[in-house]
Amino acid sequence: QVQLVESGGGLVQAGGSLRLSCAASRTVRSYAMGWFRQAPGKEREFVAAISWGGGSTNYADSVKGRFTISRDNAKNTVYLQMNSLKPEDTAVYYCAAKRDYSGFYYHYEYDYWGQGTQVTVSS
Repeated sequence: QVQLVESGGGLVQAGGSLRLSCAASRTVRSYAMGWFRQAPGKEREFVAAISWGGGSTNYADSVKGRFTISRDNAKNTVYLQMNSLKPEDTAVYYCAAKRDYSGFYYHYEYDYWGQGTQVTVSS
């Protein structure tokens, strides 16, 4: 079992930045990690993913160039740096872990999930 705890969410004005963190209860060195988000009344959507070693990353088109996913395996932590935030980025953000990188885009492919952290971007 892997427990994931997100932090770093909050209220920010449009154009601002936030850095989300996802701390794992044990080593996730061999896991691919992803960030997803879910806005009220909408389905959970893919945001970003990173392979176990950090050599591969992928982003949703809507966040490409603004968000950066990274990981520190020594700290069992994954980050999501979010810049140039827009009101449409408002959602609960979840981190998730899966045993391989294939299928990183699909939320149902992930084995473990955090409880989520709220990000609200005001216009």
